[in-house]
Amino acid sequence: MILNVTINEHSYPIRIPDGMPEEAASMFARMDADMDRGWQMSRVWVDRPDSRQRCQIVADRLLTAMENHNQELATMMAAYIVARMPDVREVVIDTSGDMTQTQIERGDQT
Repeated sequence: MILNVTINEHSYPIRIPDGMPEEAASMFARMDADMDRGWQMSRVWVDRPDSRQRCQIVADRLLTAMENHNQELATMMAAYIVARMPDVREVVIDTSGDMTQTQIERGDQT
């Protein structure tokens, strides 16, 4: 599977190896448990991030991984997004410092 990630109007297709979302299920569960305690999303504290907010949080980590040229971590973060939102088409990562503005485009919705 390929997740299309857009950063500053540049598109980056991230190839997720077959089976990776299933193989990383325990890591993703730990990430979810961490987010279950709440998360600082830019200027706002979110007590219980919903699935869209969790994917925005992970997209922020994906951005950091890409900025640091850590392809393995970027692929893992993309796999998390696909595992939690199987119908995702594209992630448009906000780079202005407000992760709540990151767009998760699914199916026919934005």
